[in-house]
Amino acid sequence: MAKRIVRISKGRFSPEKYGPVKALIEQSAGPLVPAIRGLRGLLYYHAAVDRESNTVVNVSIWEDLEAAKQMDSLQAMLAQRPILEGAGVTFDAIANYEPLWKIESTWCGCLGRGQ
Repeated sequence: MAKRIVRISKGRFSPEKYGPVKALIEQSAGPLVPAIRGLRGLLYYHAAVDRESNTVVNVSIWEDLEAAKQMDSLQAMLAQRPILEGAGVTFDAIANYEPLWKIESTWCGCLGRGQ
């Protein structure tokens, strides 16, 4: 069995951009949720924004590295990057991590806005 992958995409923005960036992340669920749901090997996906650190993050768990790398060419995701960059978000390099240990709990694993 292939090893799971934790994929992290992180961006930074100036404090005054919090409201517009949060709104764009919320709006991105429209095109992204159906596109991401259609990918092979997705186990978990979460998009989040933090007012304190002025960062946005996408965290996903995949069955294997090949599945995670589908995000590199997902057209719906590629279309969001220039929108967020236009709003002042600067992205770090995306990383695909090999998980070493985990803690799991009961939590809604729903893929959708506000879940």
